Amino acid sequence: MNKTDLIQKVKALDGLSQDERAYLINLVNTKKKYGLVWEDKPEDVEEQLRENLPVLKEAKDKAIVNGEDYPNHILIEGDNLHALTALSFTHEGNIDVIYIDPPYNTGNNDFKYNDNYVDKEDSFRHSKWLSFMHKRLEIAKRLMSKHGVIFISIDDNEVNQLKLLCDEVFQPINFLGLLPTVMNLKGNQDQFCFAGTHEYTLVYSKLKSSFQPNQFDFDAEELEVWDEDNIGPFKKGAPLRATGTEANREDRPLMFYPILVDVNNNVSTISKEEHSFIYNNSTKLFDDSHLEDIIKKYKKIGYDIVLPNVDSDQFGRWRWGYNDNTISRLSYDVIVTRTKNGISLYKKQRPELGELPSKKPKTIFYRPEYSSGNGTAQLKDIMNAKVFNNPKPVDLIKDIITISTSKKNATILDFTAGSGTTLHAILELNNSKGFQHKGILITNNENNICEEITYERNKRRINGYTNVKGQNISGLINNNLRYYKCEFVSRESSLKNRKELTLLATELLCIKEACYNEQKIKIKQAKLFANASVTLLILFDDNVIPDAVELIKGMDSSAIIKVYVFSMGSDPYTEDFAEVLDRVTLCALPDAIYKAYQNVLPKKKRTVPLMEEVSETPTNENGEQLSIL
Repeated sequence: MNKTDLIQKVKALDGLSQDERAYLINLVNTKKKYGLVWEDKPEDVEEQLRENLPVLKEAKDKAIVNGEDYPNHILIEGDNLHALTALSFTHEGNIDVIYIDPPYNTGNNDFKYNDNYVDKEDSFRHSKWLSFMHKRLEIAKRLMSKHGVIFISIDDNEVNQLKLLCDEVFQPINFLGLLPTVMNLKGNQDQFCFAGTHEYTLVYSKLKSSFQPNQFDFDAEELEVWDEDNIGPFKKGAPLRATGTEANREDRPLMFYPILVDVNNNVSTISKEEHSFIYNNSTKLFDDSHLEDIIKKYKKIGYDIVLPNVDSDQFGRWRWGYNDNTISRLSYDVIVTRTKNGISLYKKQRPELGELPSKKPKTIFYRPEYSSGNGTAQLKDIMNAKVFNNPKPVDLIKDIITISTSKKNATILDFTAGSGTTLHAILELNNSKGFQHKGILITNNENNICEEITYERNKRRINGYTNVKGQNISGLINNNLRYYKCEFVSRESSLKNRKELTLLATELLCIKEACYNEQKIKIKQAKLFANASVTLLILFDDNVIPDAVELIKGMDSSAIIKVYVFSMGSDPYTEDFAEVLDRVTLCALPDAIYKAYQNVLPKKKRTVPLMEEVSETPTNENGEQLSIL
């Protein structure tokens, strides 16, 4: 039986609800034979979108505006699914970098689904998390530009599921890396078996062939101090002879022995039997006569003998004891320096994790500045108290942004903003590098986090603050910050709702066109915004079009004016603007919003039986088809 016949049989079955019938048809239609499969769990915030459309309303009292030429950063208070839906109208295809630090789903009160924490005993624990992430990543992908990239922090609890999910959303060909990211170099001693040092950063591009990763800056002189042998990079380290306390041979007798150097500066030492007679552990005495015999033996066959002399009358000891490991290391881990005063021996200092500079980012992501404790200290310094658990360190996010784009004016999104580290990092990059990056942050306001932490942190960083030491820290004032909240309009496409959506679309349009400066005009059912690069005219009623045309005629600007006009359909009244058509671009509202939203909104609940088809598309009084969401 083919799939079409099977679907028809399911439709004809009696005793099934509409939801049950839809579920069975969806199973039949599922073609996936390999990949990640999970039980999709209904989410309240998604159900809200089945009946309502999100819009953004600015909290004017929270706006920080220092100059119209400065980057306008956006902070959105609300559920990130609602806010991402709104951004699908304002920013589709325009986000350069996304960084998120989503809930890790540890089962320890870190992930809420439908207002309830998901614990370790929840049989749908992973399905709920995947449902949550899948909806948001699908929209995130739409927002990314073709050069865009997304970085996701995660730990062991969901890393494997997230990799498969991202393969599905972004496609395996666009996978860039799964980077162990060292946040605690000494390791978490509370963990079982292994002391955890790292989490992960998962990286995907929108389109790998279009993504151009940036590289780190470093001084080329940093590499000049490093040499390389068969093992890897090294530089001159400490003298092989021990210094400081307990550095004499009497302090550590077994760490005293001759080292042999041949004419090619190959290093070795005496035999184990020869070493065993240098010091008598019973008498606690050195046999210097035996030592002299050893020295004569090896000099006779061409070796230079090096002892850890403190001065002409006193012996010291080596840093390495005499054992199999040392005998091996002497052959490859010692630098020989010959001068007129003799031979000196030094350890080869091998680079520790992250120490050796590289312009290309490494697959293990590490710098000392990435320490999780550093993130806590940075936030505490601004807020004068510990107000958030485990904030990401600013330097980690700065490096992620640096890798992600060579643009000087990138748009960067974090839709799990938490304490606001991402915007903090953007502000510092703008200040230190002269960039014009723009940040968009989204977080809910649970426990007042958005208002009291995310917003307050970055407000202080822009305006200046007094740190925990009582020092006055100058603000990064060449930035603006605007605060928005999510509001809703019914999805029903009535005249009343279309007019309300158009009226409430002002902030969305200002964000979309990056134009916030309102100008005074005499047309009551219209608003005009303008800056150095954009002029934006919004008409809330088609009856004011003649007045708008006269207004446009009188404008001095030669730049194209973007006109959004209320229309019951998709026609922006092109003929009515005939006199100024060369000076404007026209767009019908709210049709443009409907079209953007219909790509990301969940389907509305059916109001007709599955077997029944809608007879015709709704039209207005002029016969134009109306958008259906």
